[in-house]
Amino acid sequence: MQYRQLGRTGLSVSELCLGTMTFGTAEGLYKPIAGLEQAAADAIIEKALEAGVNFIDTADSYSSGESEKIVGRSLRNLRVKRSDVVIASKVTSIVGLGPNDRGSSRGHIMDGVAASLERLGLDHIDLYQIHASDPITPEEETLRALDDLVSQGLVRYVGCSNWSAWRIMKALGISERRGWVRFDTVQAYYSIAGRDLEREIVPMMLDQGVGLLVWSPLAGGLLSGKFDADQKPSDGRRTRIDFPPVDKARAWACVDAMRNIAQSHGASVAQIALAWVLSKKFVTSVIIGAKTLDQLDDNLGAVDVVLSPDEVAELDKVSELPREYPSWMLYQQSPPRVAKPFLRASKG
Repeated sequence: MQYRQLGRTGLSVSELCLGTMTFGTAEGLYKPIAGLEQAAADAIIEKALEAGVNFIDTADSYSSGESEKIVGRSLRNLRVKRSDVVIASKVTSIVGLGPNDRGSSRGHIMDGVAASLERLGLDHIDLYQIHASDPITPEEETLRALDDLVSQGLVRYVGCSNWSAWRIMKALGISERRGWVRFDTVQAYYSIAGRDLEREIVPMMLDQGVGLLVWSPLAGGLLSGKFDADQKPSDGRRTRIDFPPVDKARAWACVDAMRNIAQSHGASVAQIALAWVLSKKFVTSVIIGAKTLDQLDDNLGAVDVVLSPDEVAELDKVSELPREYPSWMLYQQSPPRVAKPFLRASKG
């Protein structure tokens, strides 16, 4: 397991982060994903920690807060030293029936962090993230609340999730002007079959030193290697919830290319999909979730797969995004200055 700098901070986090959306029982959106009770979650966390994972991500909305409770109990059950683990959680999603049980207002953030700390049984959250874009609350209100939480020692670092590039940049500008805590991370969807992030958000992150935490690197299981153009999902998560949206034709082409590379490495297709994401310079950590120890073992094995430059180039080509304006004009006007693919340093 390698460790990477969280944004431009001095905090080191594992290149794989354990996602806990599978923890707890849930209705609605998270029902097809969740289902693990305490004993199973303890085993998942224990194996992840043994493999060198020091980063765990949860949210107040996962299984109506049950995920946070299970994570906190696991840390106590396993007697994990607090300073040995980086705990991330989120606020903004709907957590109740009241009009203020959602959003990024100061009121909801302050109530949310108190509730999350109580469920986790901790005195601070290492990385506190705004889970969604709130079109009503001014960015200044949100950022001032986060700055206060850091000053109070309840939160150590802050980030956002699922924000557009222009709004993240606006928030960074406000933080700089006001002298407030800045977003150190963006948690966003990214996979070999879904590279839209590269259009605007990735250049912004590279320029501003913001780290990327990747969710759904296997595109909701579509890139697991279980499916292809001839064998469509007939059971499992993708049958119940076709999310995130994926260009299926491009996805199947990616799976075919990854299957050939996987055979040469003695690896699974899922490991190749994860290794491709890990090869990107702008990625800080890749969030993996599992319902079984076998799934976790397979995902953890991705850190031992190092793709060659030729393999990365092949996968880049098959998964290439269609150019949109202004990217095609920028490319046409400065072809000699197009950056080379970002590669992960080779081991040994």
